[in-house]
Amino acid sequence: MARRSNPERVSRRKRLSGLLAWLVFLALPASGSDSTGHWSHGCEWAPPPTIAAPAARASLVLIIDDLGNRRQQGMAMVNLPGKLNLAVLPHTPYAGTIAEAGFAAGKEILLHAPMSNAGGMALGAGGLTTALSREEFDRILGDNIDAIPHVRGINNHMGSELTTRALQMGWVMQTLLRRDLYFVDSRTNAATVAAQTAANFQVPHLSRSVFLDNEIEATAIGAQFDRLVALAERDGVAVGIGHPYRATADFLAGALPALKCRGIELALVSEILAREAGQAQPDVGPGSDADDDASFGHVGLGLGYGVLAEMEDTGGENSVGATLENPGHQVIEVANTP
Repeated sequence: MARRSNPERVSRRKRLSGLLAWLVFLALPASGSDSTGHWSHGCEWAPPPTIAAPAARASLVLIIDDLGNRRQQGMAMVNLPGKLNLAVLPHTPYAGTIAEAGFAAGKEILLHAPMSNAGGMALGAGGLTTALSREEFDRILGDNIDAIPHVRGINNHMGSELTTRALQMGWVMQTLLRRDLYFVDSRTNAATVAAQTAANFQVPHLSRSVFLDNEIEATAIGAQFDRLVALAERDGVAVGIGHPYRATADFLAGALPALKCRGIELALVSEILAREAGQAQPDVGPGSDADDDASFGHVGLGLGYGVLAEMEDTGGENSVGATLENPGHQVIEVANTP
């Protein structure tokens, strides 16, 4: 006689099988970059529907600089998933196209304002220098802002000279106050006074924590991204800056979806500033040591940051520096330490 199955026993077996599959999922390694620079995506092993991803416990502000000279590289960044911040160079061939597309995709748009550097490297159109009169300085900065649709704030392109000058940074902050814009200090010089000046004028501001791609190679980008994530987990928020390299776009396309598994959210600059707007503003020093990644600096905190060499895409035919894979001509602005 055939043995009849017990419905209660079958149901119990199914529950045990489901529990075993969930235990296997929990045993999988956490997301992170491996020796090749690729992030493992723990989220690809989806938990049972009743198990939600962890609530966000940290925020990551990711800014992509140097957009506007090349449409394909710019659109690759526009198409990355999540809340990114796109910093667009003024008076470049595709500035308007990329800003409009980014805005439509839910990204936040910044002006990437060219500012004079200690090495005397060419700035391209719209450069702000110490040689300009106040009237000319204000006109150029205003034209730069007007050239980028949907601008919410600005950050400095190069600027290792100008960001150390309190007078000119005061001019910048007065313009930002009139236009209700924020400032992000890329920190290309340890002696920068940009954050302190923004605080003095009560301009909302952030400061860069990590450059992702001074070395344009997957393993190096992965290591920098891990540093950025660790800072966000330690401090609650961190600011990373990348550039429109193919290697950066490829890495971020794989890494960004995995952040949710770590309890980290991508955030727009304006969201972080709005969140912190009610906090008291402590005293801010003029800079930090080149090797010190100090705590997050923004309106309400304004603390110092480490300064690293910055790779900048100057764009156009008259750029200075070595030719690299995708963005064309690059320059490296090395941080000056006191």
